[in-house]
Amino acid sequence: MGFLDSKNVVKIGKLTLTRKQIVNICVIVVAVIAIIVFAAAINNHGTVKCPECLGAGEVLTNNPTCETCEGEGKIAVIEDGNAVIVDCPDCEGEGSVEVDEAVMCTCSECGGEGVIEAENRYYGTFVSLLPPIIAIVLALITKEVYSSLFVGVLAGALFNGGFNFAASMDAMVGDGFIGVLADGWNIGIIVFLVILGAMVALINSAGGAEAFGRWAKKHIKTKTGAALATFFLGVLIFIDDYFNCLTGGSVMRPVTDRKKISREKLAYLIDATAAPICMIAPISSWAAAVSSTAKQVGTNGISLFVNAIPYNFYSLLTIVMIIALILLRIDFGPMKKYEKAAEMMEDIDETEEEDTAVNHSGSRVIDLVIPVALLILSCVMGMLYSGGFFSGDNKGNLIASFGDSDASFGLTWGSVIALVVTVIYFIARKRLTFKQAMENIPKGFTAMVPAIMILTFAWSLNAMTSGLGAAGFVGNLMKGSAAGLMNMLPAIIFLVALGLAFATGTSWGTFGILIPIVVAVFGKSGGELLVIGISACLAGAVCGDHCSPISDTTIMASAGADCNHVNHVSTQLPYALTVAGVSFVSFMLAGAIKRWYVVLPIAIILMIGVLFGIKYLQKYLEAKKGAEAVAEGEAEIVEEAAPEAPAEEKKED
Repeated sequence: MGFLDSKNVVKIGKLTLTRKQIVNICVIVVAVIAIIVFAAAINNHGTVKCPECLGAGEVLTNNPTCETCEGEGKIAVIEDGNAVIVDCPDCEGEGSVEVDEAVMCTCSECGGEGVIEAENRYYGTFVSLLPPIIAIVLALITKEVYSSLFVGVLAGALFNGGFNFAASMDAMVGDGFIGVLADGWNIGIIVFLVILGAMVALINSAGGAEAFGRWAKKHIKTKTGAALATFFLGVLIFIDDYFNCLTGGSVMRPVTDRKKISREKLAYLIDATAAPICMIAPISSWAAAVSSTAKQVGTNGISLFVNAIPYNFYSLLTIVMIIALILLRIDFGPMKKYEKAAEMMEDIDETEEEDTAVNHSGSRVIDLVIPVALLILSCVMGMLYSGGFFSGDNKGNLIASFGDSDASFGLTWGSVIALVVTVIYFIARKRLTFKQAMENIPKGFTAMVPAIMILTFAWSLNAMTSGLGAAGFVGNLMKGSAAGLMNMLPAIIFLVALGLAFATGTSWGTFGILIPIVVAVFGKSGGELLVIGISACLAGAVCGDHCSPISDTTIMASAGADCNHVNHVSTQLPYALTVAGVSFVSFMLAGAIKRWYVVLPIAIILMIGVLFGIKYLQKYLEAKKGAEAVAEGEAEIVEEAAPEAPAEEKKED
């Protein structure tokens, strides 16, 4: 028999549940029932628009079908009076030819029909976006990220499998968990995470973090200084967002803790200087991804990326917002509560709790600086190596090498070298014994297990969404909004990219889907409007990635700051949406004015004005609340001071 006791605990036999746990279970059950009911109402058997050409029947490509052999790769010729089948001389038997300028040709996916047979009743419909929406809503309601992501993956598997048990399990296990962990790129990121965790454990055990904390205490005097130092470190590590989040968080966490900056604020600072900074740095893994995507549709990738930087309002305004928040000491939304809680914490003792097995008395700042500098240098070299800087077609070409680099391979390549040299360095300096160094390797892995689990769930969720044709569904929506709205289209593109990145948790996947559509809508000769459209696509992708709880960058920011993931998402969301609102207005202006040197100053003024407005609105509300509290207090005093009615009057009453 269940009952609710005075401690708000429900006991069912030997099972004990809190009221919050019961509410979370009920929310998940209701979500599952809603999925089943909604799914039963969908009937999409037949055909859907082709996700490759978005129903047009043609695609823009640099490898059109050879007209001589009509794509067969073979032609018939007469030799000595006999017909002989030989390789086509124009395409050399390939069936397609390579051209410098991209041209429109028949879509190979649908054969020019513009439609394909639906793989299941949910393919290419709004249902394709339901799994991530379910996961995100559940995570924000229940504050339980693992169960929420699992329910999202389960929903995606049920849709992919048509609610057939065996097919749904195949989708979840085969295409989901095993599929994403069998991907070499994903495994490279996991290995990089483990190695970085091991390096952090080594640095902490050797006393490097403690020595840096002592140095920072002498040189970084204020909370503002600690926040600015975190920001500038994030700007300096612009090569890759993963590297930025994990390294910046690990290095600055002891400093921000001492200056009473909450872990949630630290997570926001490193997240806001990760993807937004990488997206406006011409030499970064993000620039490489964008330029390679643009190159596939026949445009100069690097040139287009550089021209788009002044219009990337979300990234630029995020930087403005960070500086303003720090200097003006503004906090709002849930972040304000965590910052107040951090301020009320006791001062952290300058002699932090030490590992009893290690003597930190001889530690120096170089015990942190050398390993971190080595990691940065080796990872940059690894990315250049993966892009062919030292050999191959890109030899000696820095920008081209970053453009062709493989971030996963390069970061893993560099981090392995950094780890080995760091171990040798600490042993040589007698900061650690070989046994102590080896004991820190599994410690680093253990510290990264939560981030690895969330990443695995997030990748699996993305696989489920991709299998349901989310890309084609969103692409069709955007293409349908193009007619008659050319000047408004950049703002629409920004919203579409934001929504897609938020739902899928991937900014790279978002601009990979939308850049070809944007180029097709505006045309390669679209001029300034094409550049603005590309900027809107990139800005929306970064914004959605910044807001999404299933984004790998957001997950790594939580890991780097050692912050609860749901707390990070809920505190960051109001800040990111504030910048997104100003960015949306800026893209509307850019579509009409088409001059970045006019629109960008207006956008910056709007951003600062909004922040001042929030600051003074908070002061007004706090003053009003204080006045009401004083009035209530005075009323209570008057009531208590009032003389009691005589006993006779009470009796008569």
